[in-house]
Amino acid sequence: VLRLLEAQLQDQRREHEKEMEALKNLVDAMQEELEKQQQAFLQTLQLTPEAQVEFGLQQEITRLTNENLDLKEMLEKLEKNEKKLKKQLKIYMKKVQDFEASQTMLPAERRQHDRNMQVAVQRKEKDFQGMLEYYKEDEPLLIRNLIT
Repeated sequence: VLRLLEAQLQDQRREHEKEMEALKNLVDAMQEELEKQQQAFLQTLQLTPEAQVEFGLQQEITRLTNENLDLKEMLEKLEKNEKKLKKQLKIYMKKVQDFEASQTMLPAERRQHDRNMQVAVQRKEKDFQGMLEYYKEDEPLLIRNLIT
């Protein structure tokens, strides 16, 4: 048990170190970005008011262009997803139509039998989780088995 706990502790320590390294890298990247922004800001302060306005407009145009490209990319993904879903819908509608057509051809007793089979299948698919039922006198045995 002690070895298992030590192994778990070492795994957690390694994960923690990895997370810390990733966070340090992120902080470093953000510091570099902040320094770049500060230098750009200082440069804009040294410009004339007209140049500052023009620089601000260029920055805003760049930001809007990047945002526009991101939105176009997202739109393309959504359109592809829409086409895929429409194809799936057509396939499923065809299957439903085929199933309905086959149901009209079957005799009534066969359809009733199929419905009973479907209900039975639905009941078998249920999965119960979370509760354990036991007798009070079996509790020490249950605890001992859980521990071992």
